[in-house]
Amino acid sequence: MTMRNQMTDEKNWSGQKLVSTDYLLFEAPREKHFMTGSEVLKEAMKRCTVDASVSYPITPQSEAAHLIGELWAEGYVGTYFRGENEFGVMSEVAGCAMAGARTVTTTSGPGTLRAMENFPMWSGTRIPCQLVLMARGINSPLTIQPDNLEVSFLLETGCMIWYAENVQELFDMSIAAFIVAEKPDVHVPIITAVDGFFVSHTRESVMLPADDIALRPYDPYKAPLPPIDSEMPPGRFLRDPFVMKSNYISYATHASWQWEVRSAVDRSRPYAKHFLKGLVHTLGDEDAEVVFVACGTASHQAKEANRELTKLGIKSKVVKLRTIRPFPTEELVEATKGAKHIFVPEFNVTGWLNNEVLKALYGKSEAQIVGRPRVAGGMSMPVETILKEVFDYVKVEKGA
Repeated sequence: MTMRNQMTDEKNWSGQKLVSTDYLLFEAPREKHFMTGSEVLKEAMKRCTVDASVSYPITPQSEAAHLIGELWAEGYVGTYFRGENEFGVMSEVAGCAMAGARTVTTTSGPGTLRAMENFPMWSGTRIPCQLVLMARGINSPLTIQPDNLEVSFLLETGCMIWYAENVQELFDMSIAAFIVAEKPDVHVPIITAVDGFFVSHTRESVMLPADDIALRPYDPYKAPLPPIDSEMPPGRFLRDPFVMKSNYISYATHASWQWEVRSAVDRSRPYAKHFLKGLVHTLGDEDAEVVFVACGTASHQAKEANRELTKLGIKSKVVKLRTIRPFPTEELVEATKGAKHIFVPEFNVTGWLNNEVLKALYGKSEAQIVGRPRVAGGMSMPVETILKEVFDYVKVEKGA
């Protein structure tokens, strides 16, 4: 990459001082700002020494894609262009990443589904690109409202999936995501998800470090697969011609590689645990018998329910999942010990997170797992909706 060749030992091409990820996330002084999720994503990418970004407009991520384009115009992103459609965007992202570029893109809802074939291709070619997913409804009748059903389609693509609750988490996660994805023993794509509109268009207080520092650039020559260059033609990414044949060696190659991709996702655990300060975060009474397991905006609503139950003298706890892939099974088992009732509030109709919780806790918990409330199509989840589900299982004394 021409931009990378312009690096010095101290600064990147835009003149930002290169610092460690730990310094940028944990040590650098921060100041308070008031921003939307889309605006804060721009600020995150500004500090990531991004080589390439490809975009295509679809609500609610269009503003984020536009703002990353502004970074290119301002000299903070190496190259930026618009694809012809979402499938084209994700294919072009693959090309950039295969060539050794730190690459980011964004999408939402129907755009995710139109691009779906590319995501297992991303993981199969072990590119460490980042997709920032601003989840939106995909069902008919058409909606542009927040609904995270599309995440269920991404669960088995071989990509890592992290889930941010608010703008602060989006900022920190999207920076850490590059570094974890680029670890040589991981080196798979990562999806940083937020709930569209609830986060992308909500303005919140956020603490940001100065914008004159940035991550060190990606070194593609430390990757488990070499980048495409003058000595490594694109055809090598087919993993040699024999994989295209119908024989045992072909089948075994495909099978072993799919297991290896999933093992790579699992190897990301210690890195994610470090940069996210834990794969799960808990809030509330440690010995609570009522536990909420949630991610994203639903965890914020569960915290409101926790506060209301505390007023009624009912102990409860919120277990917020920071990662979905890898799924934090051990952490979830530990965090739900002693629970009698586990509620899984979700912003989708199918209950994909509830299915993950049921699988993780099968044979490991005696709690009653209730996959509700579920709201879909852009509906909000007021605290009363959650409390109604709780009171069907937990009796409150009159006058409490």
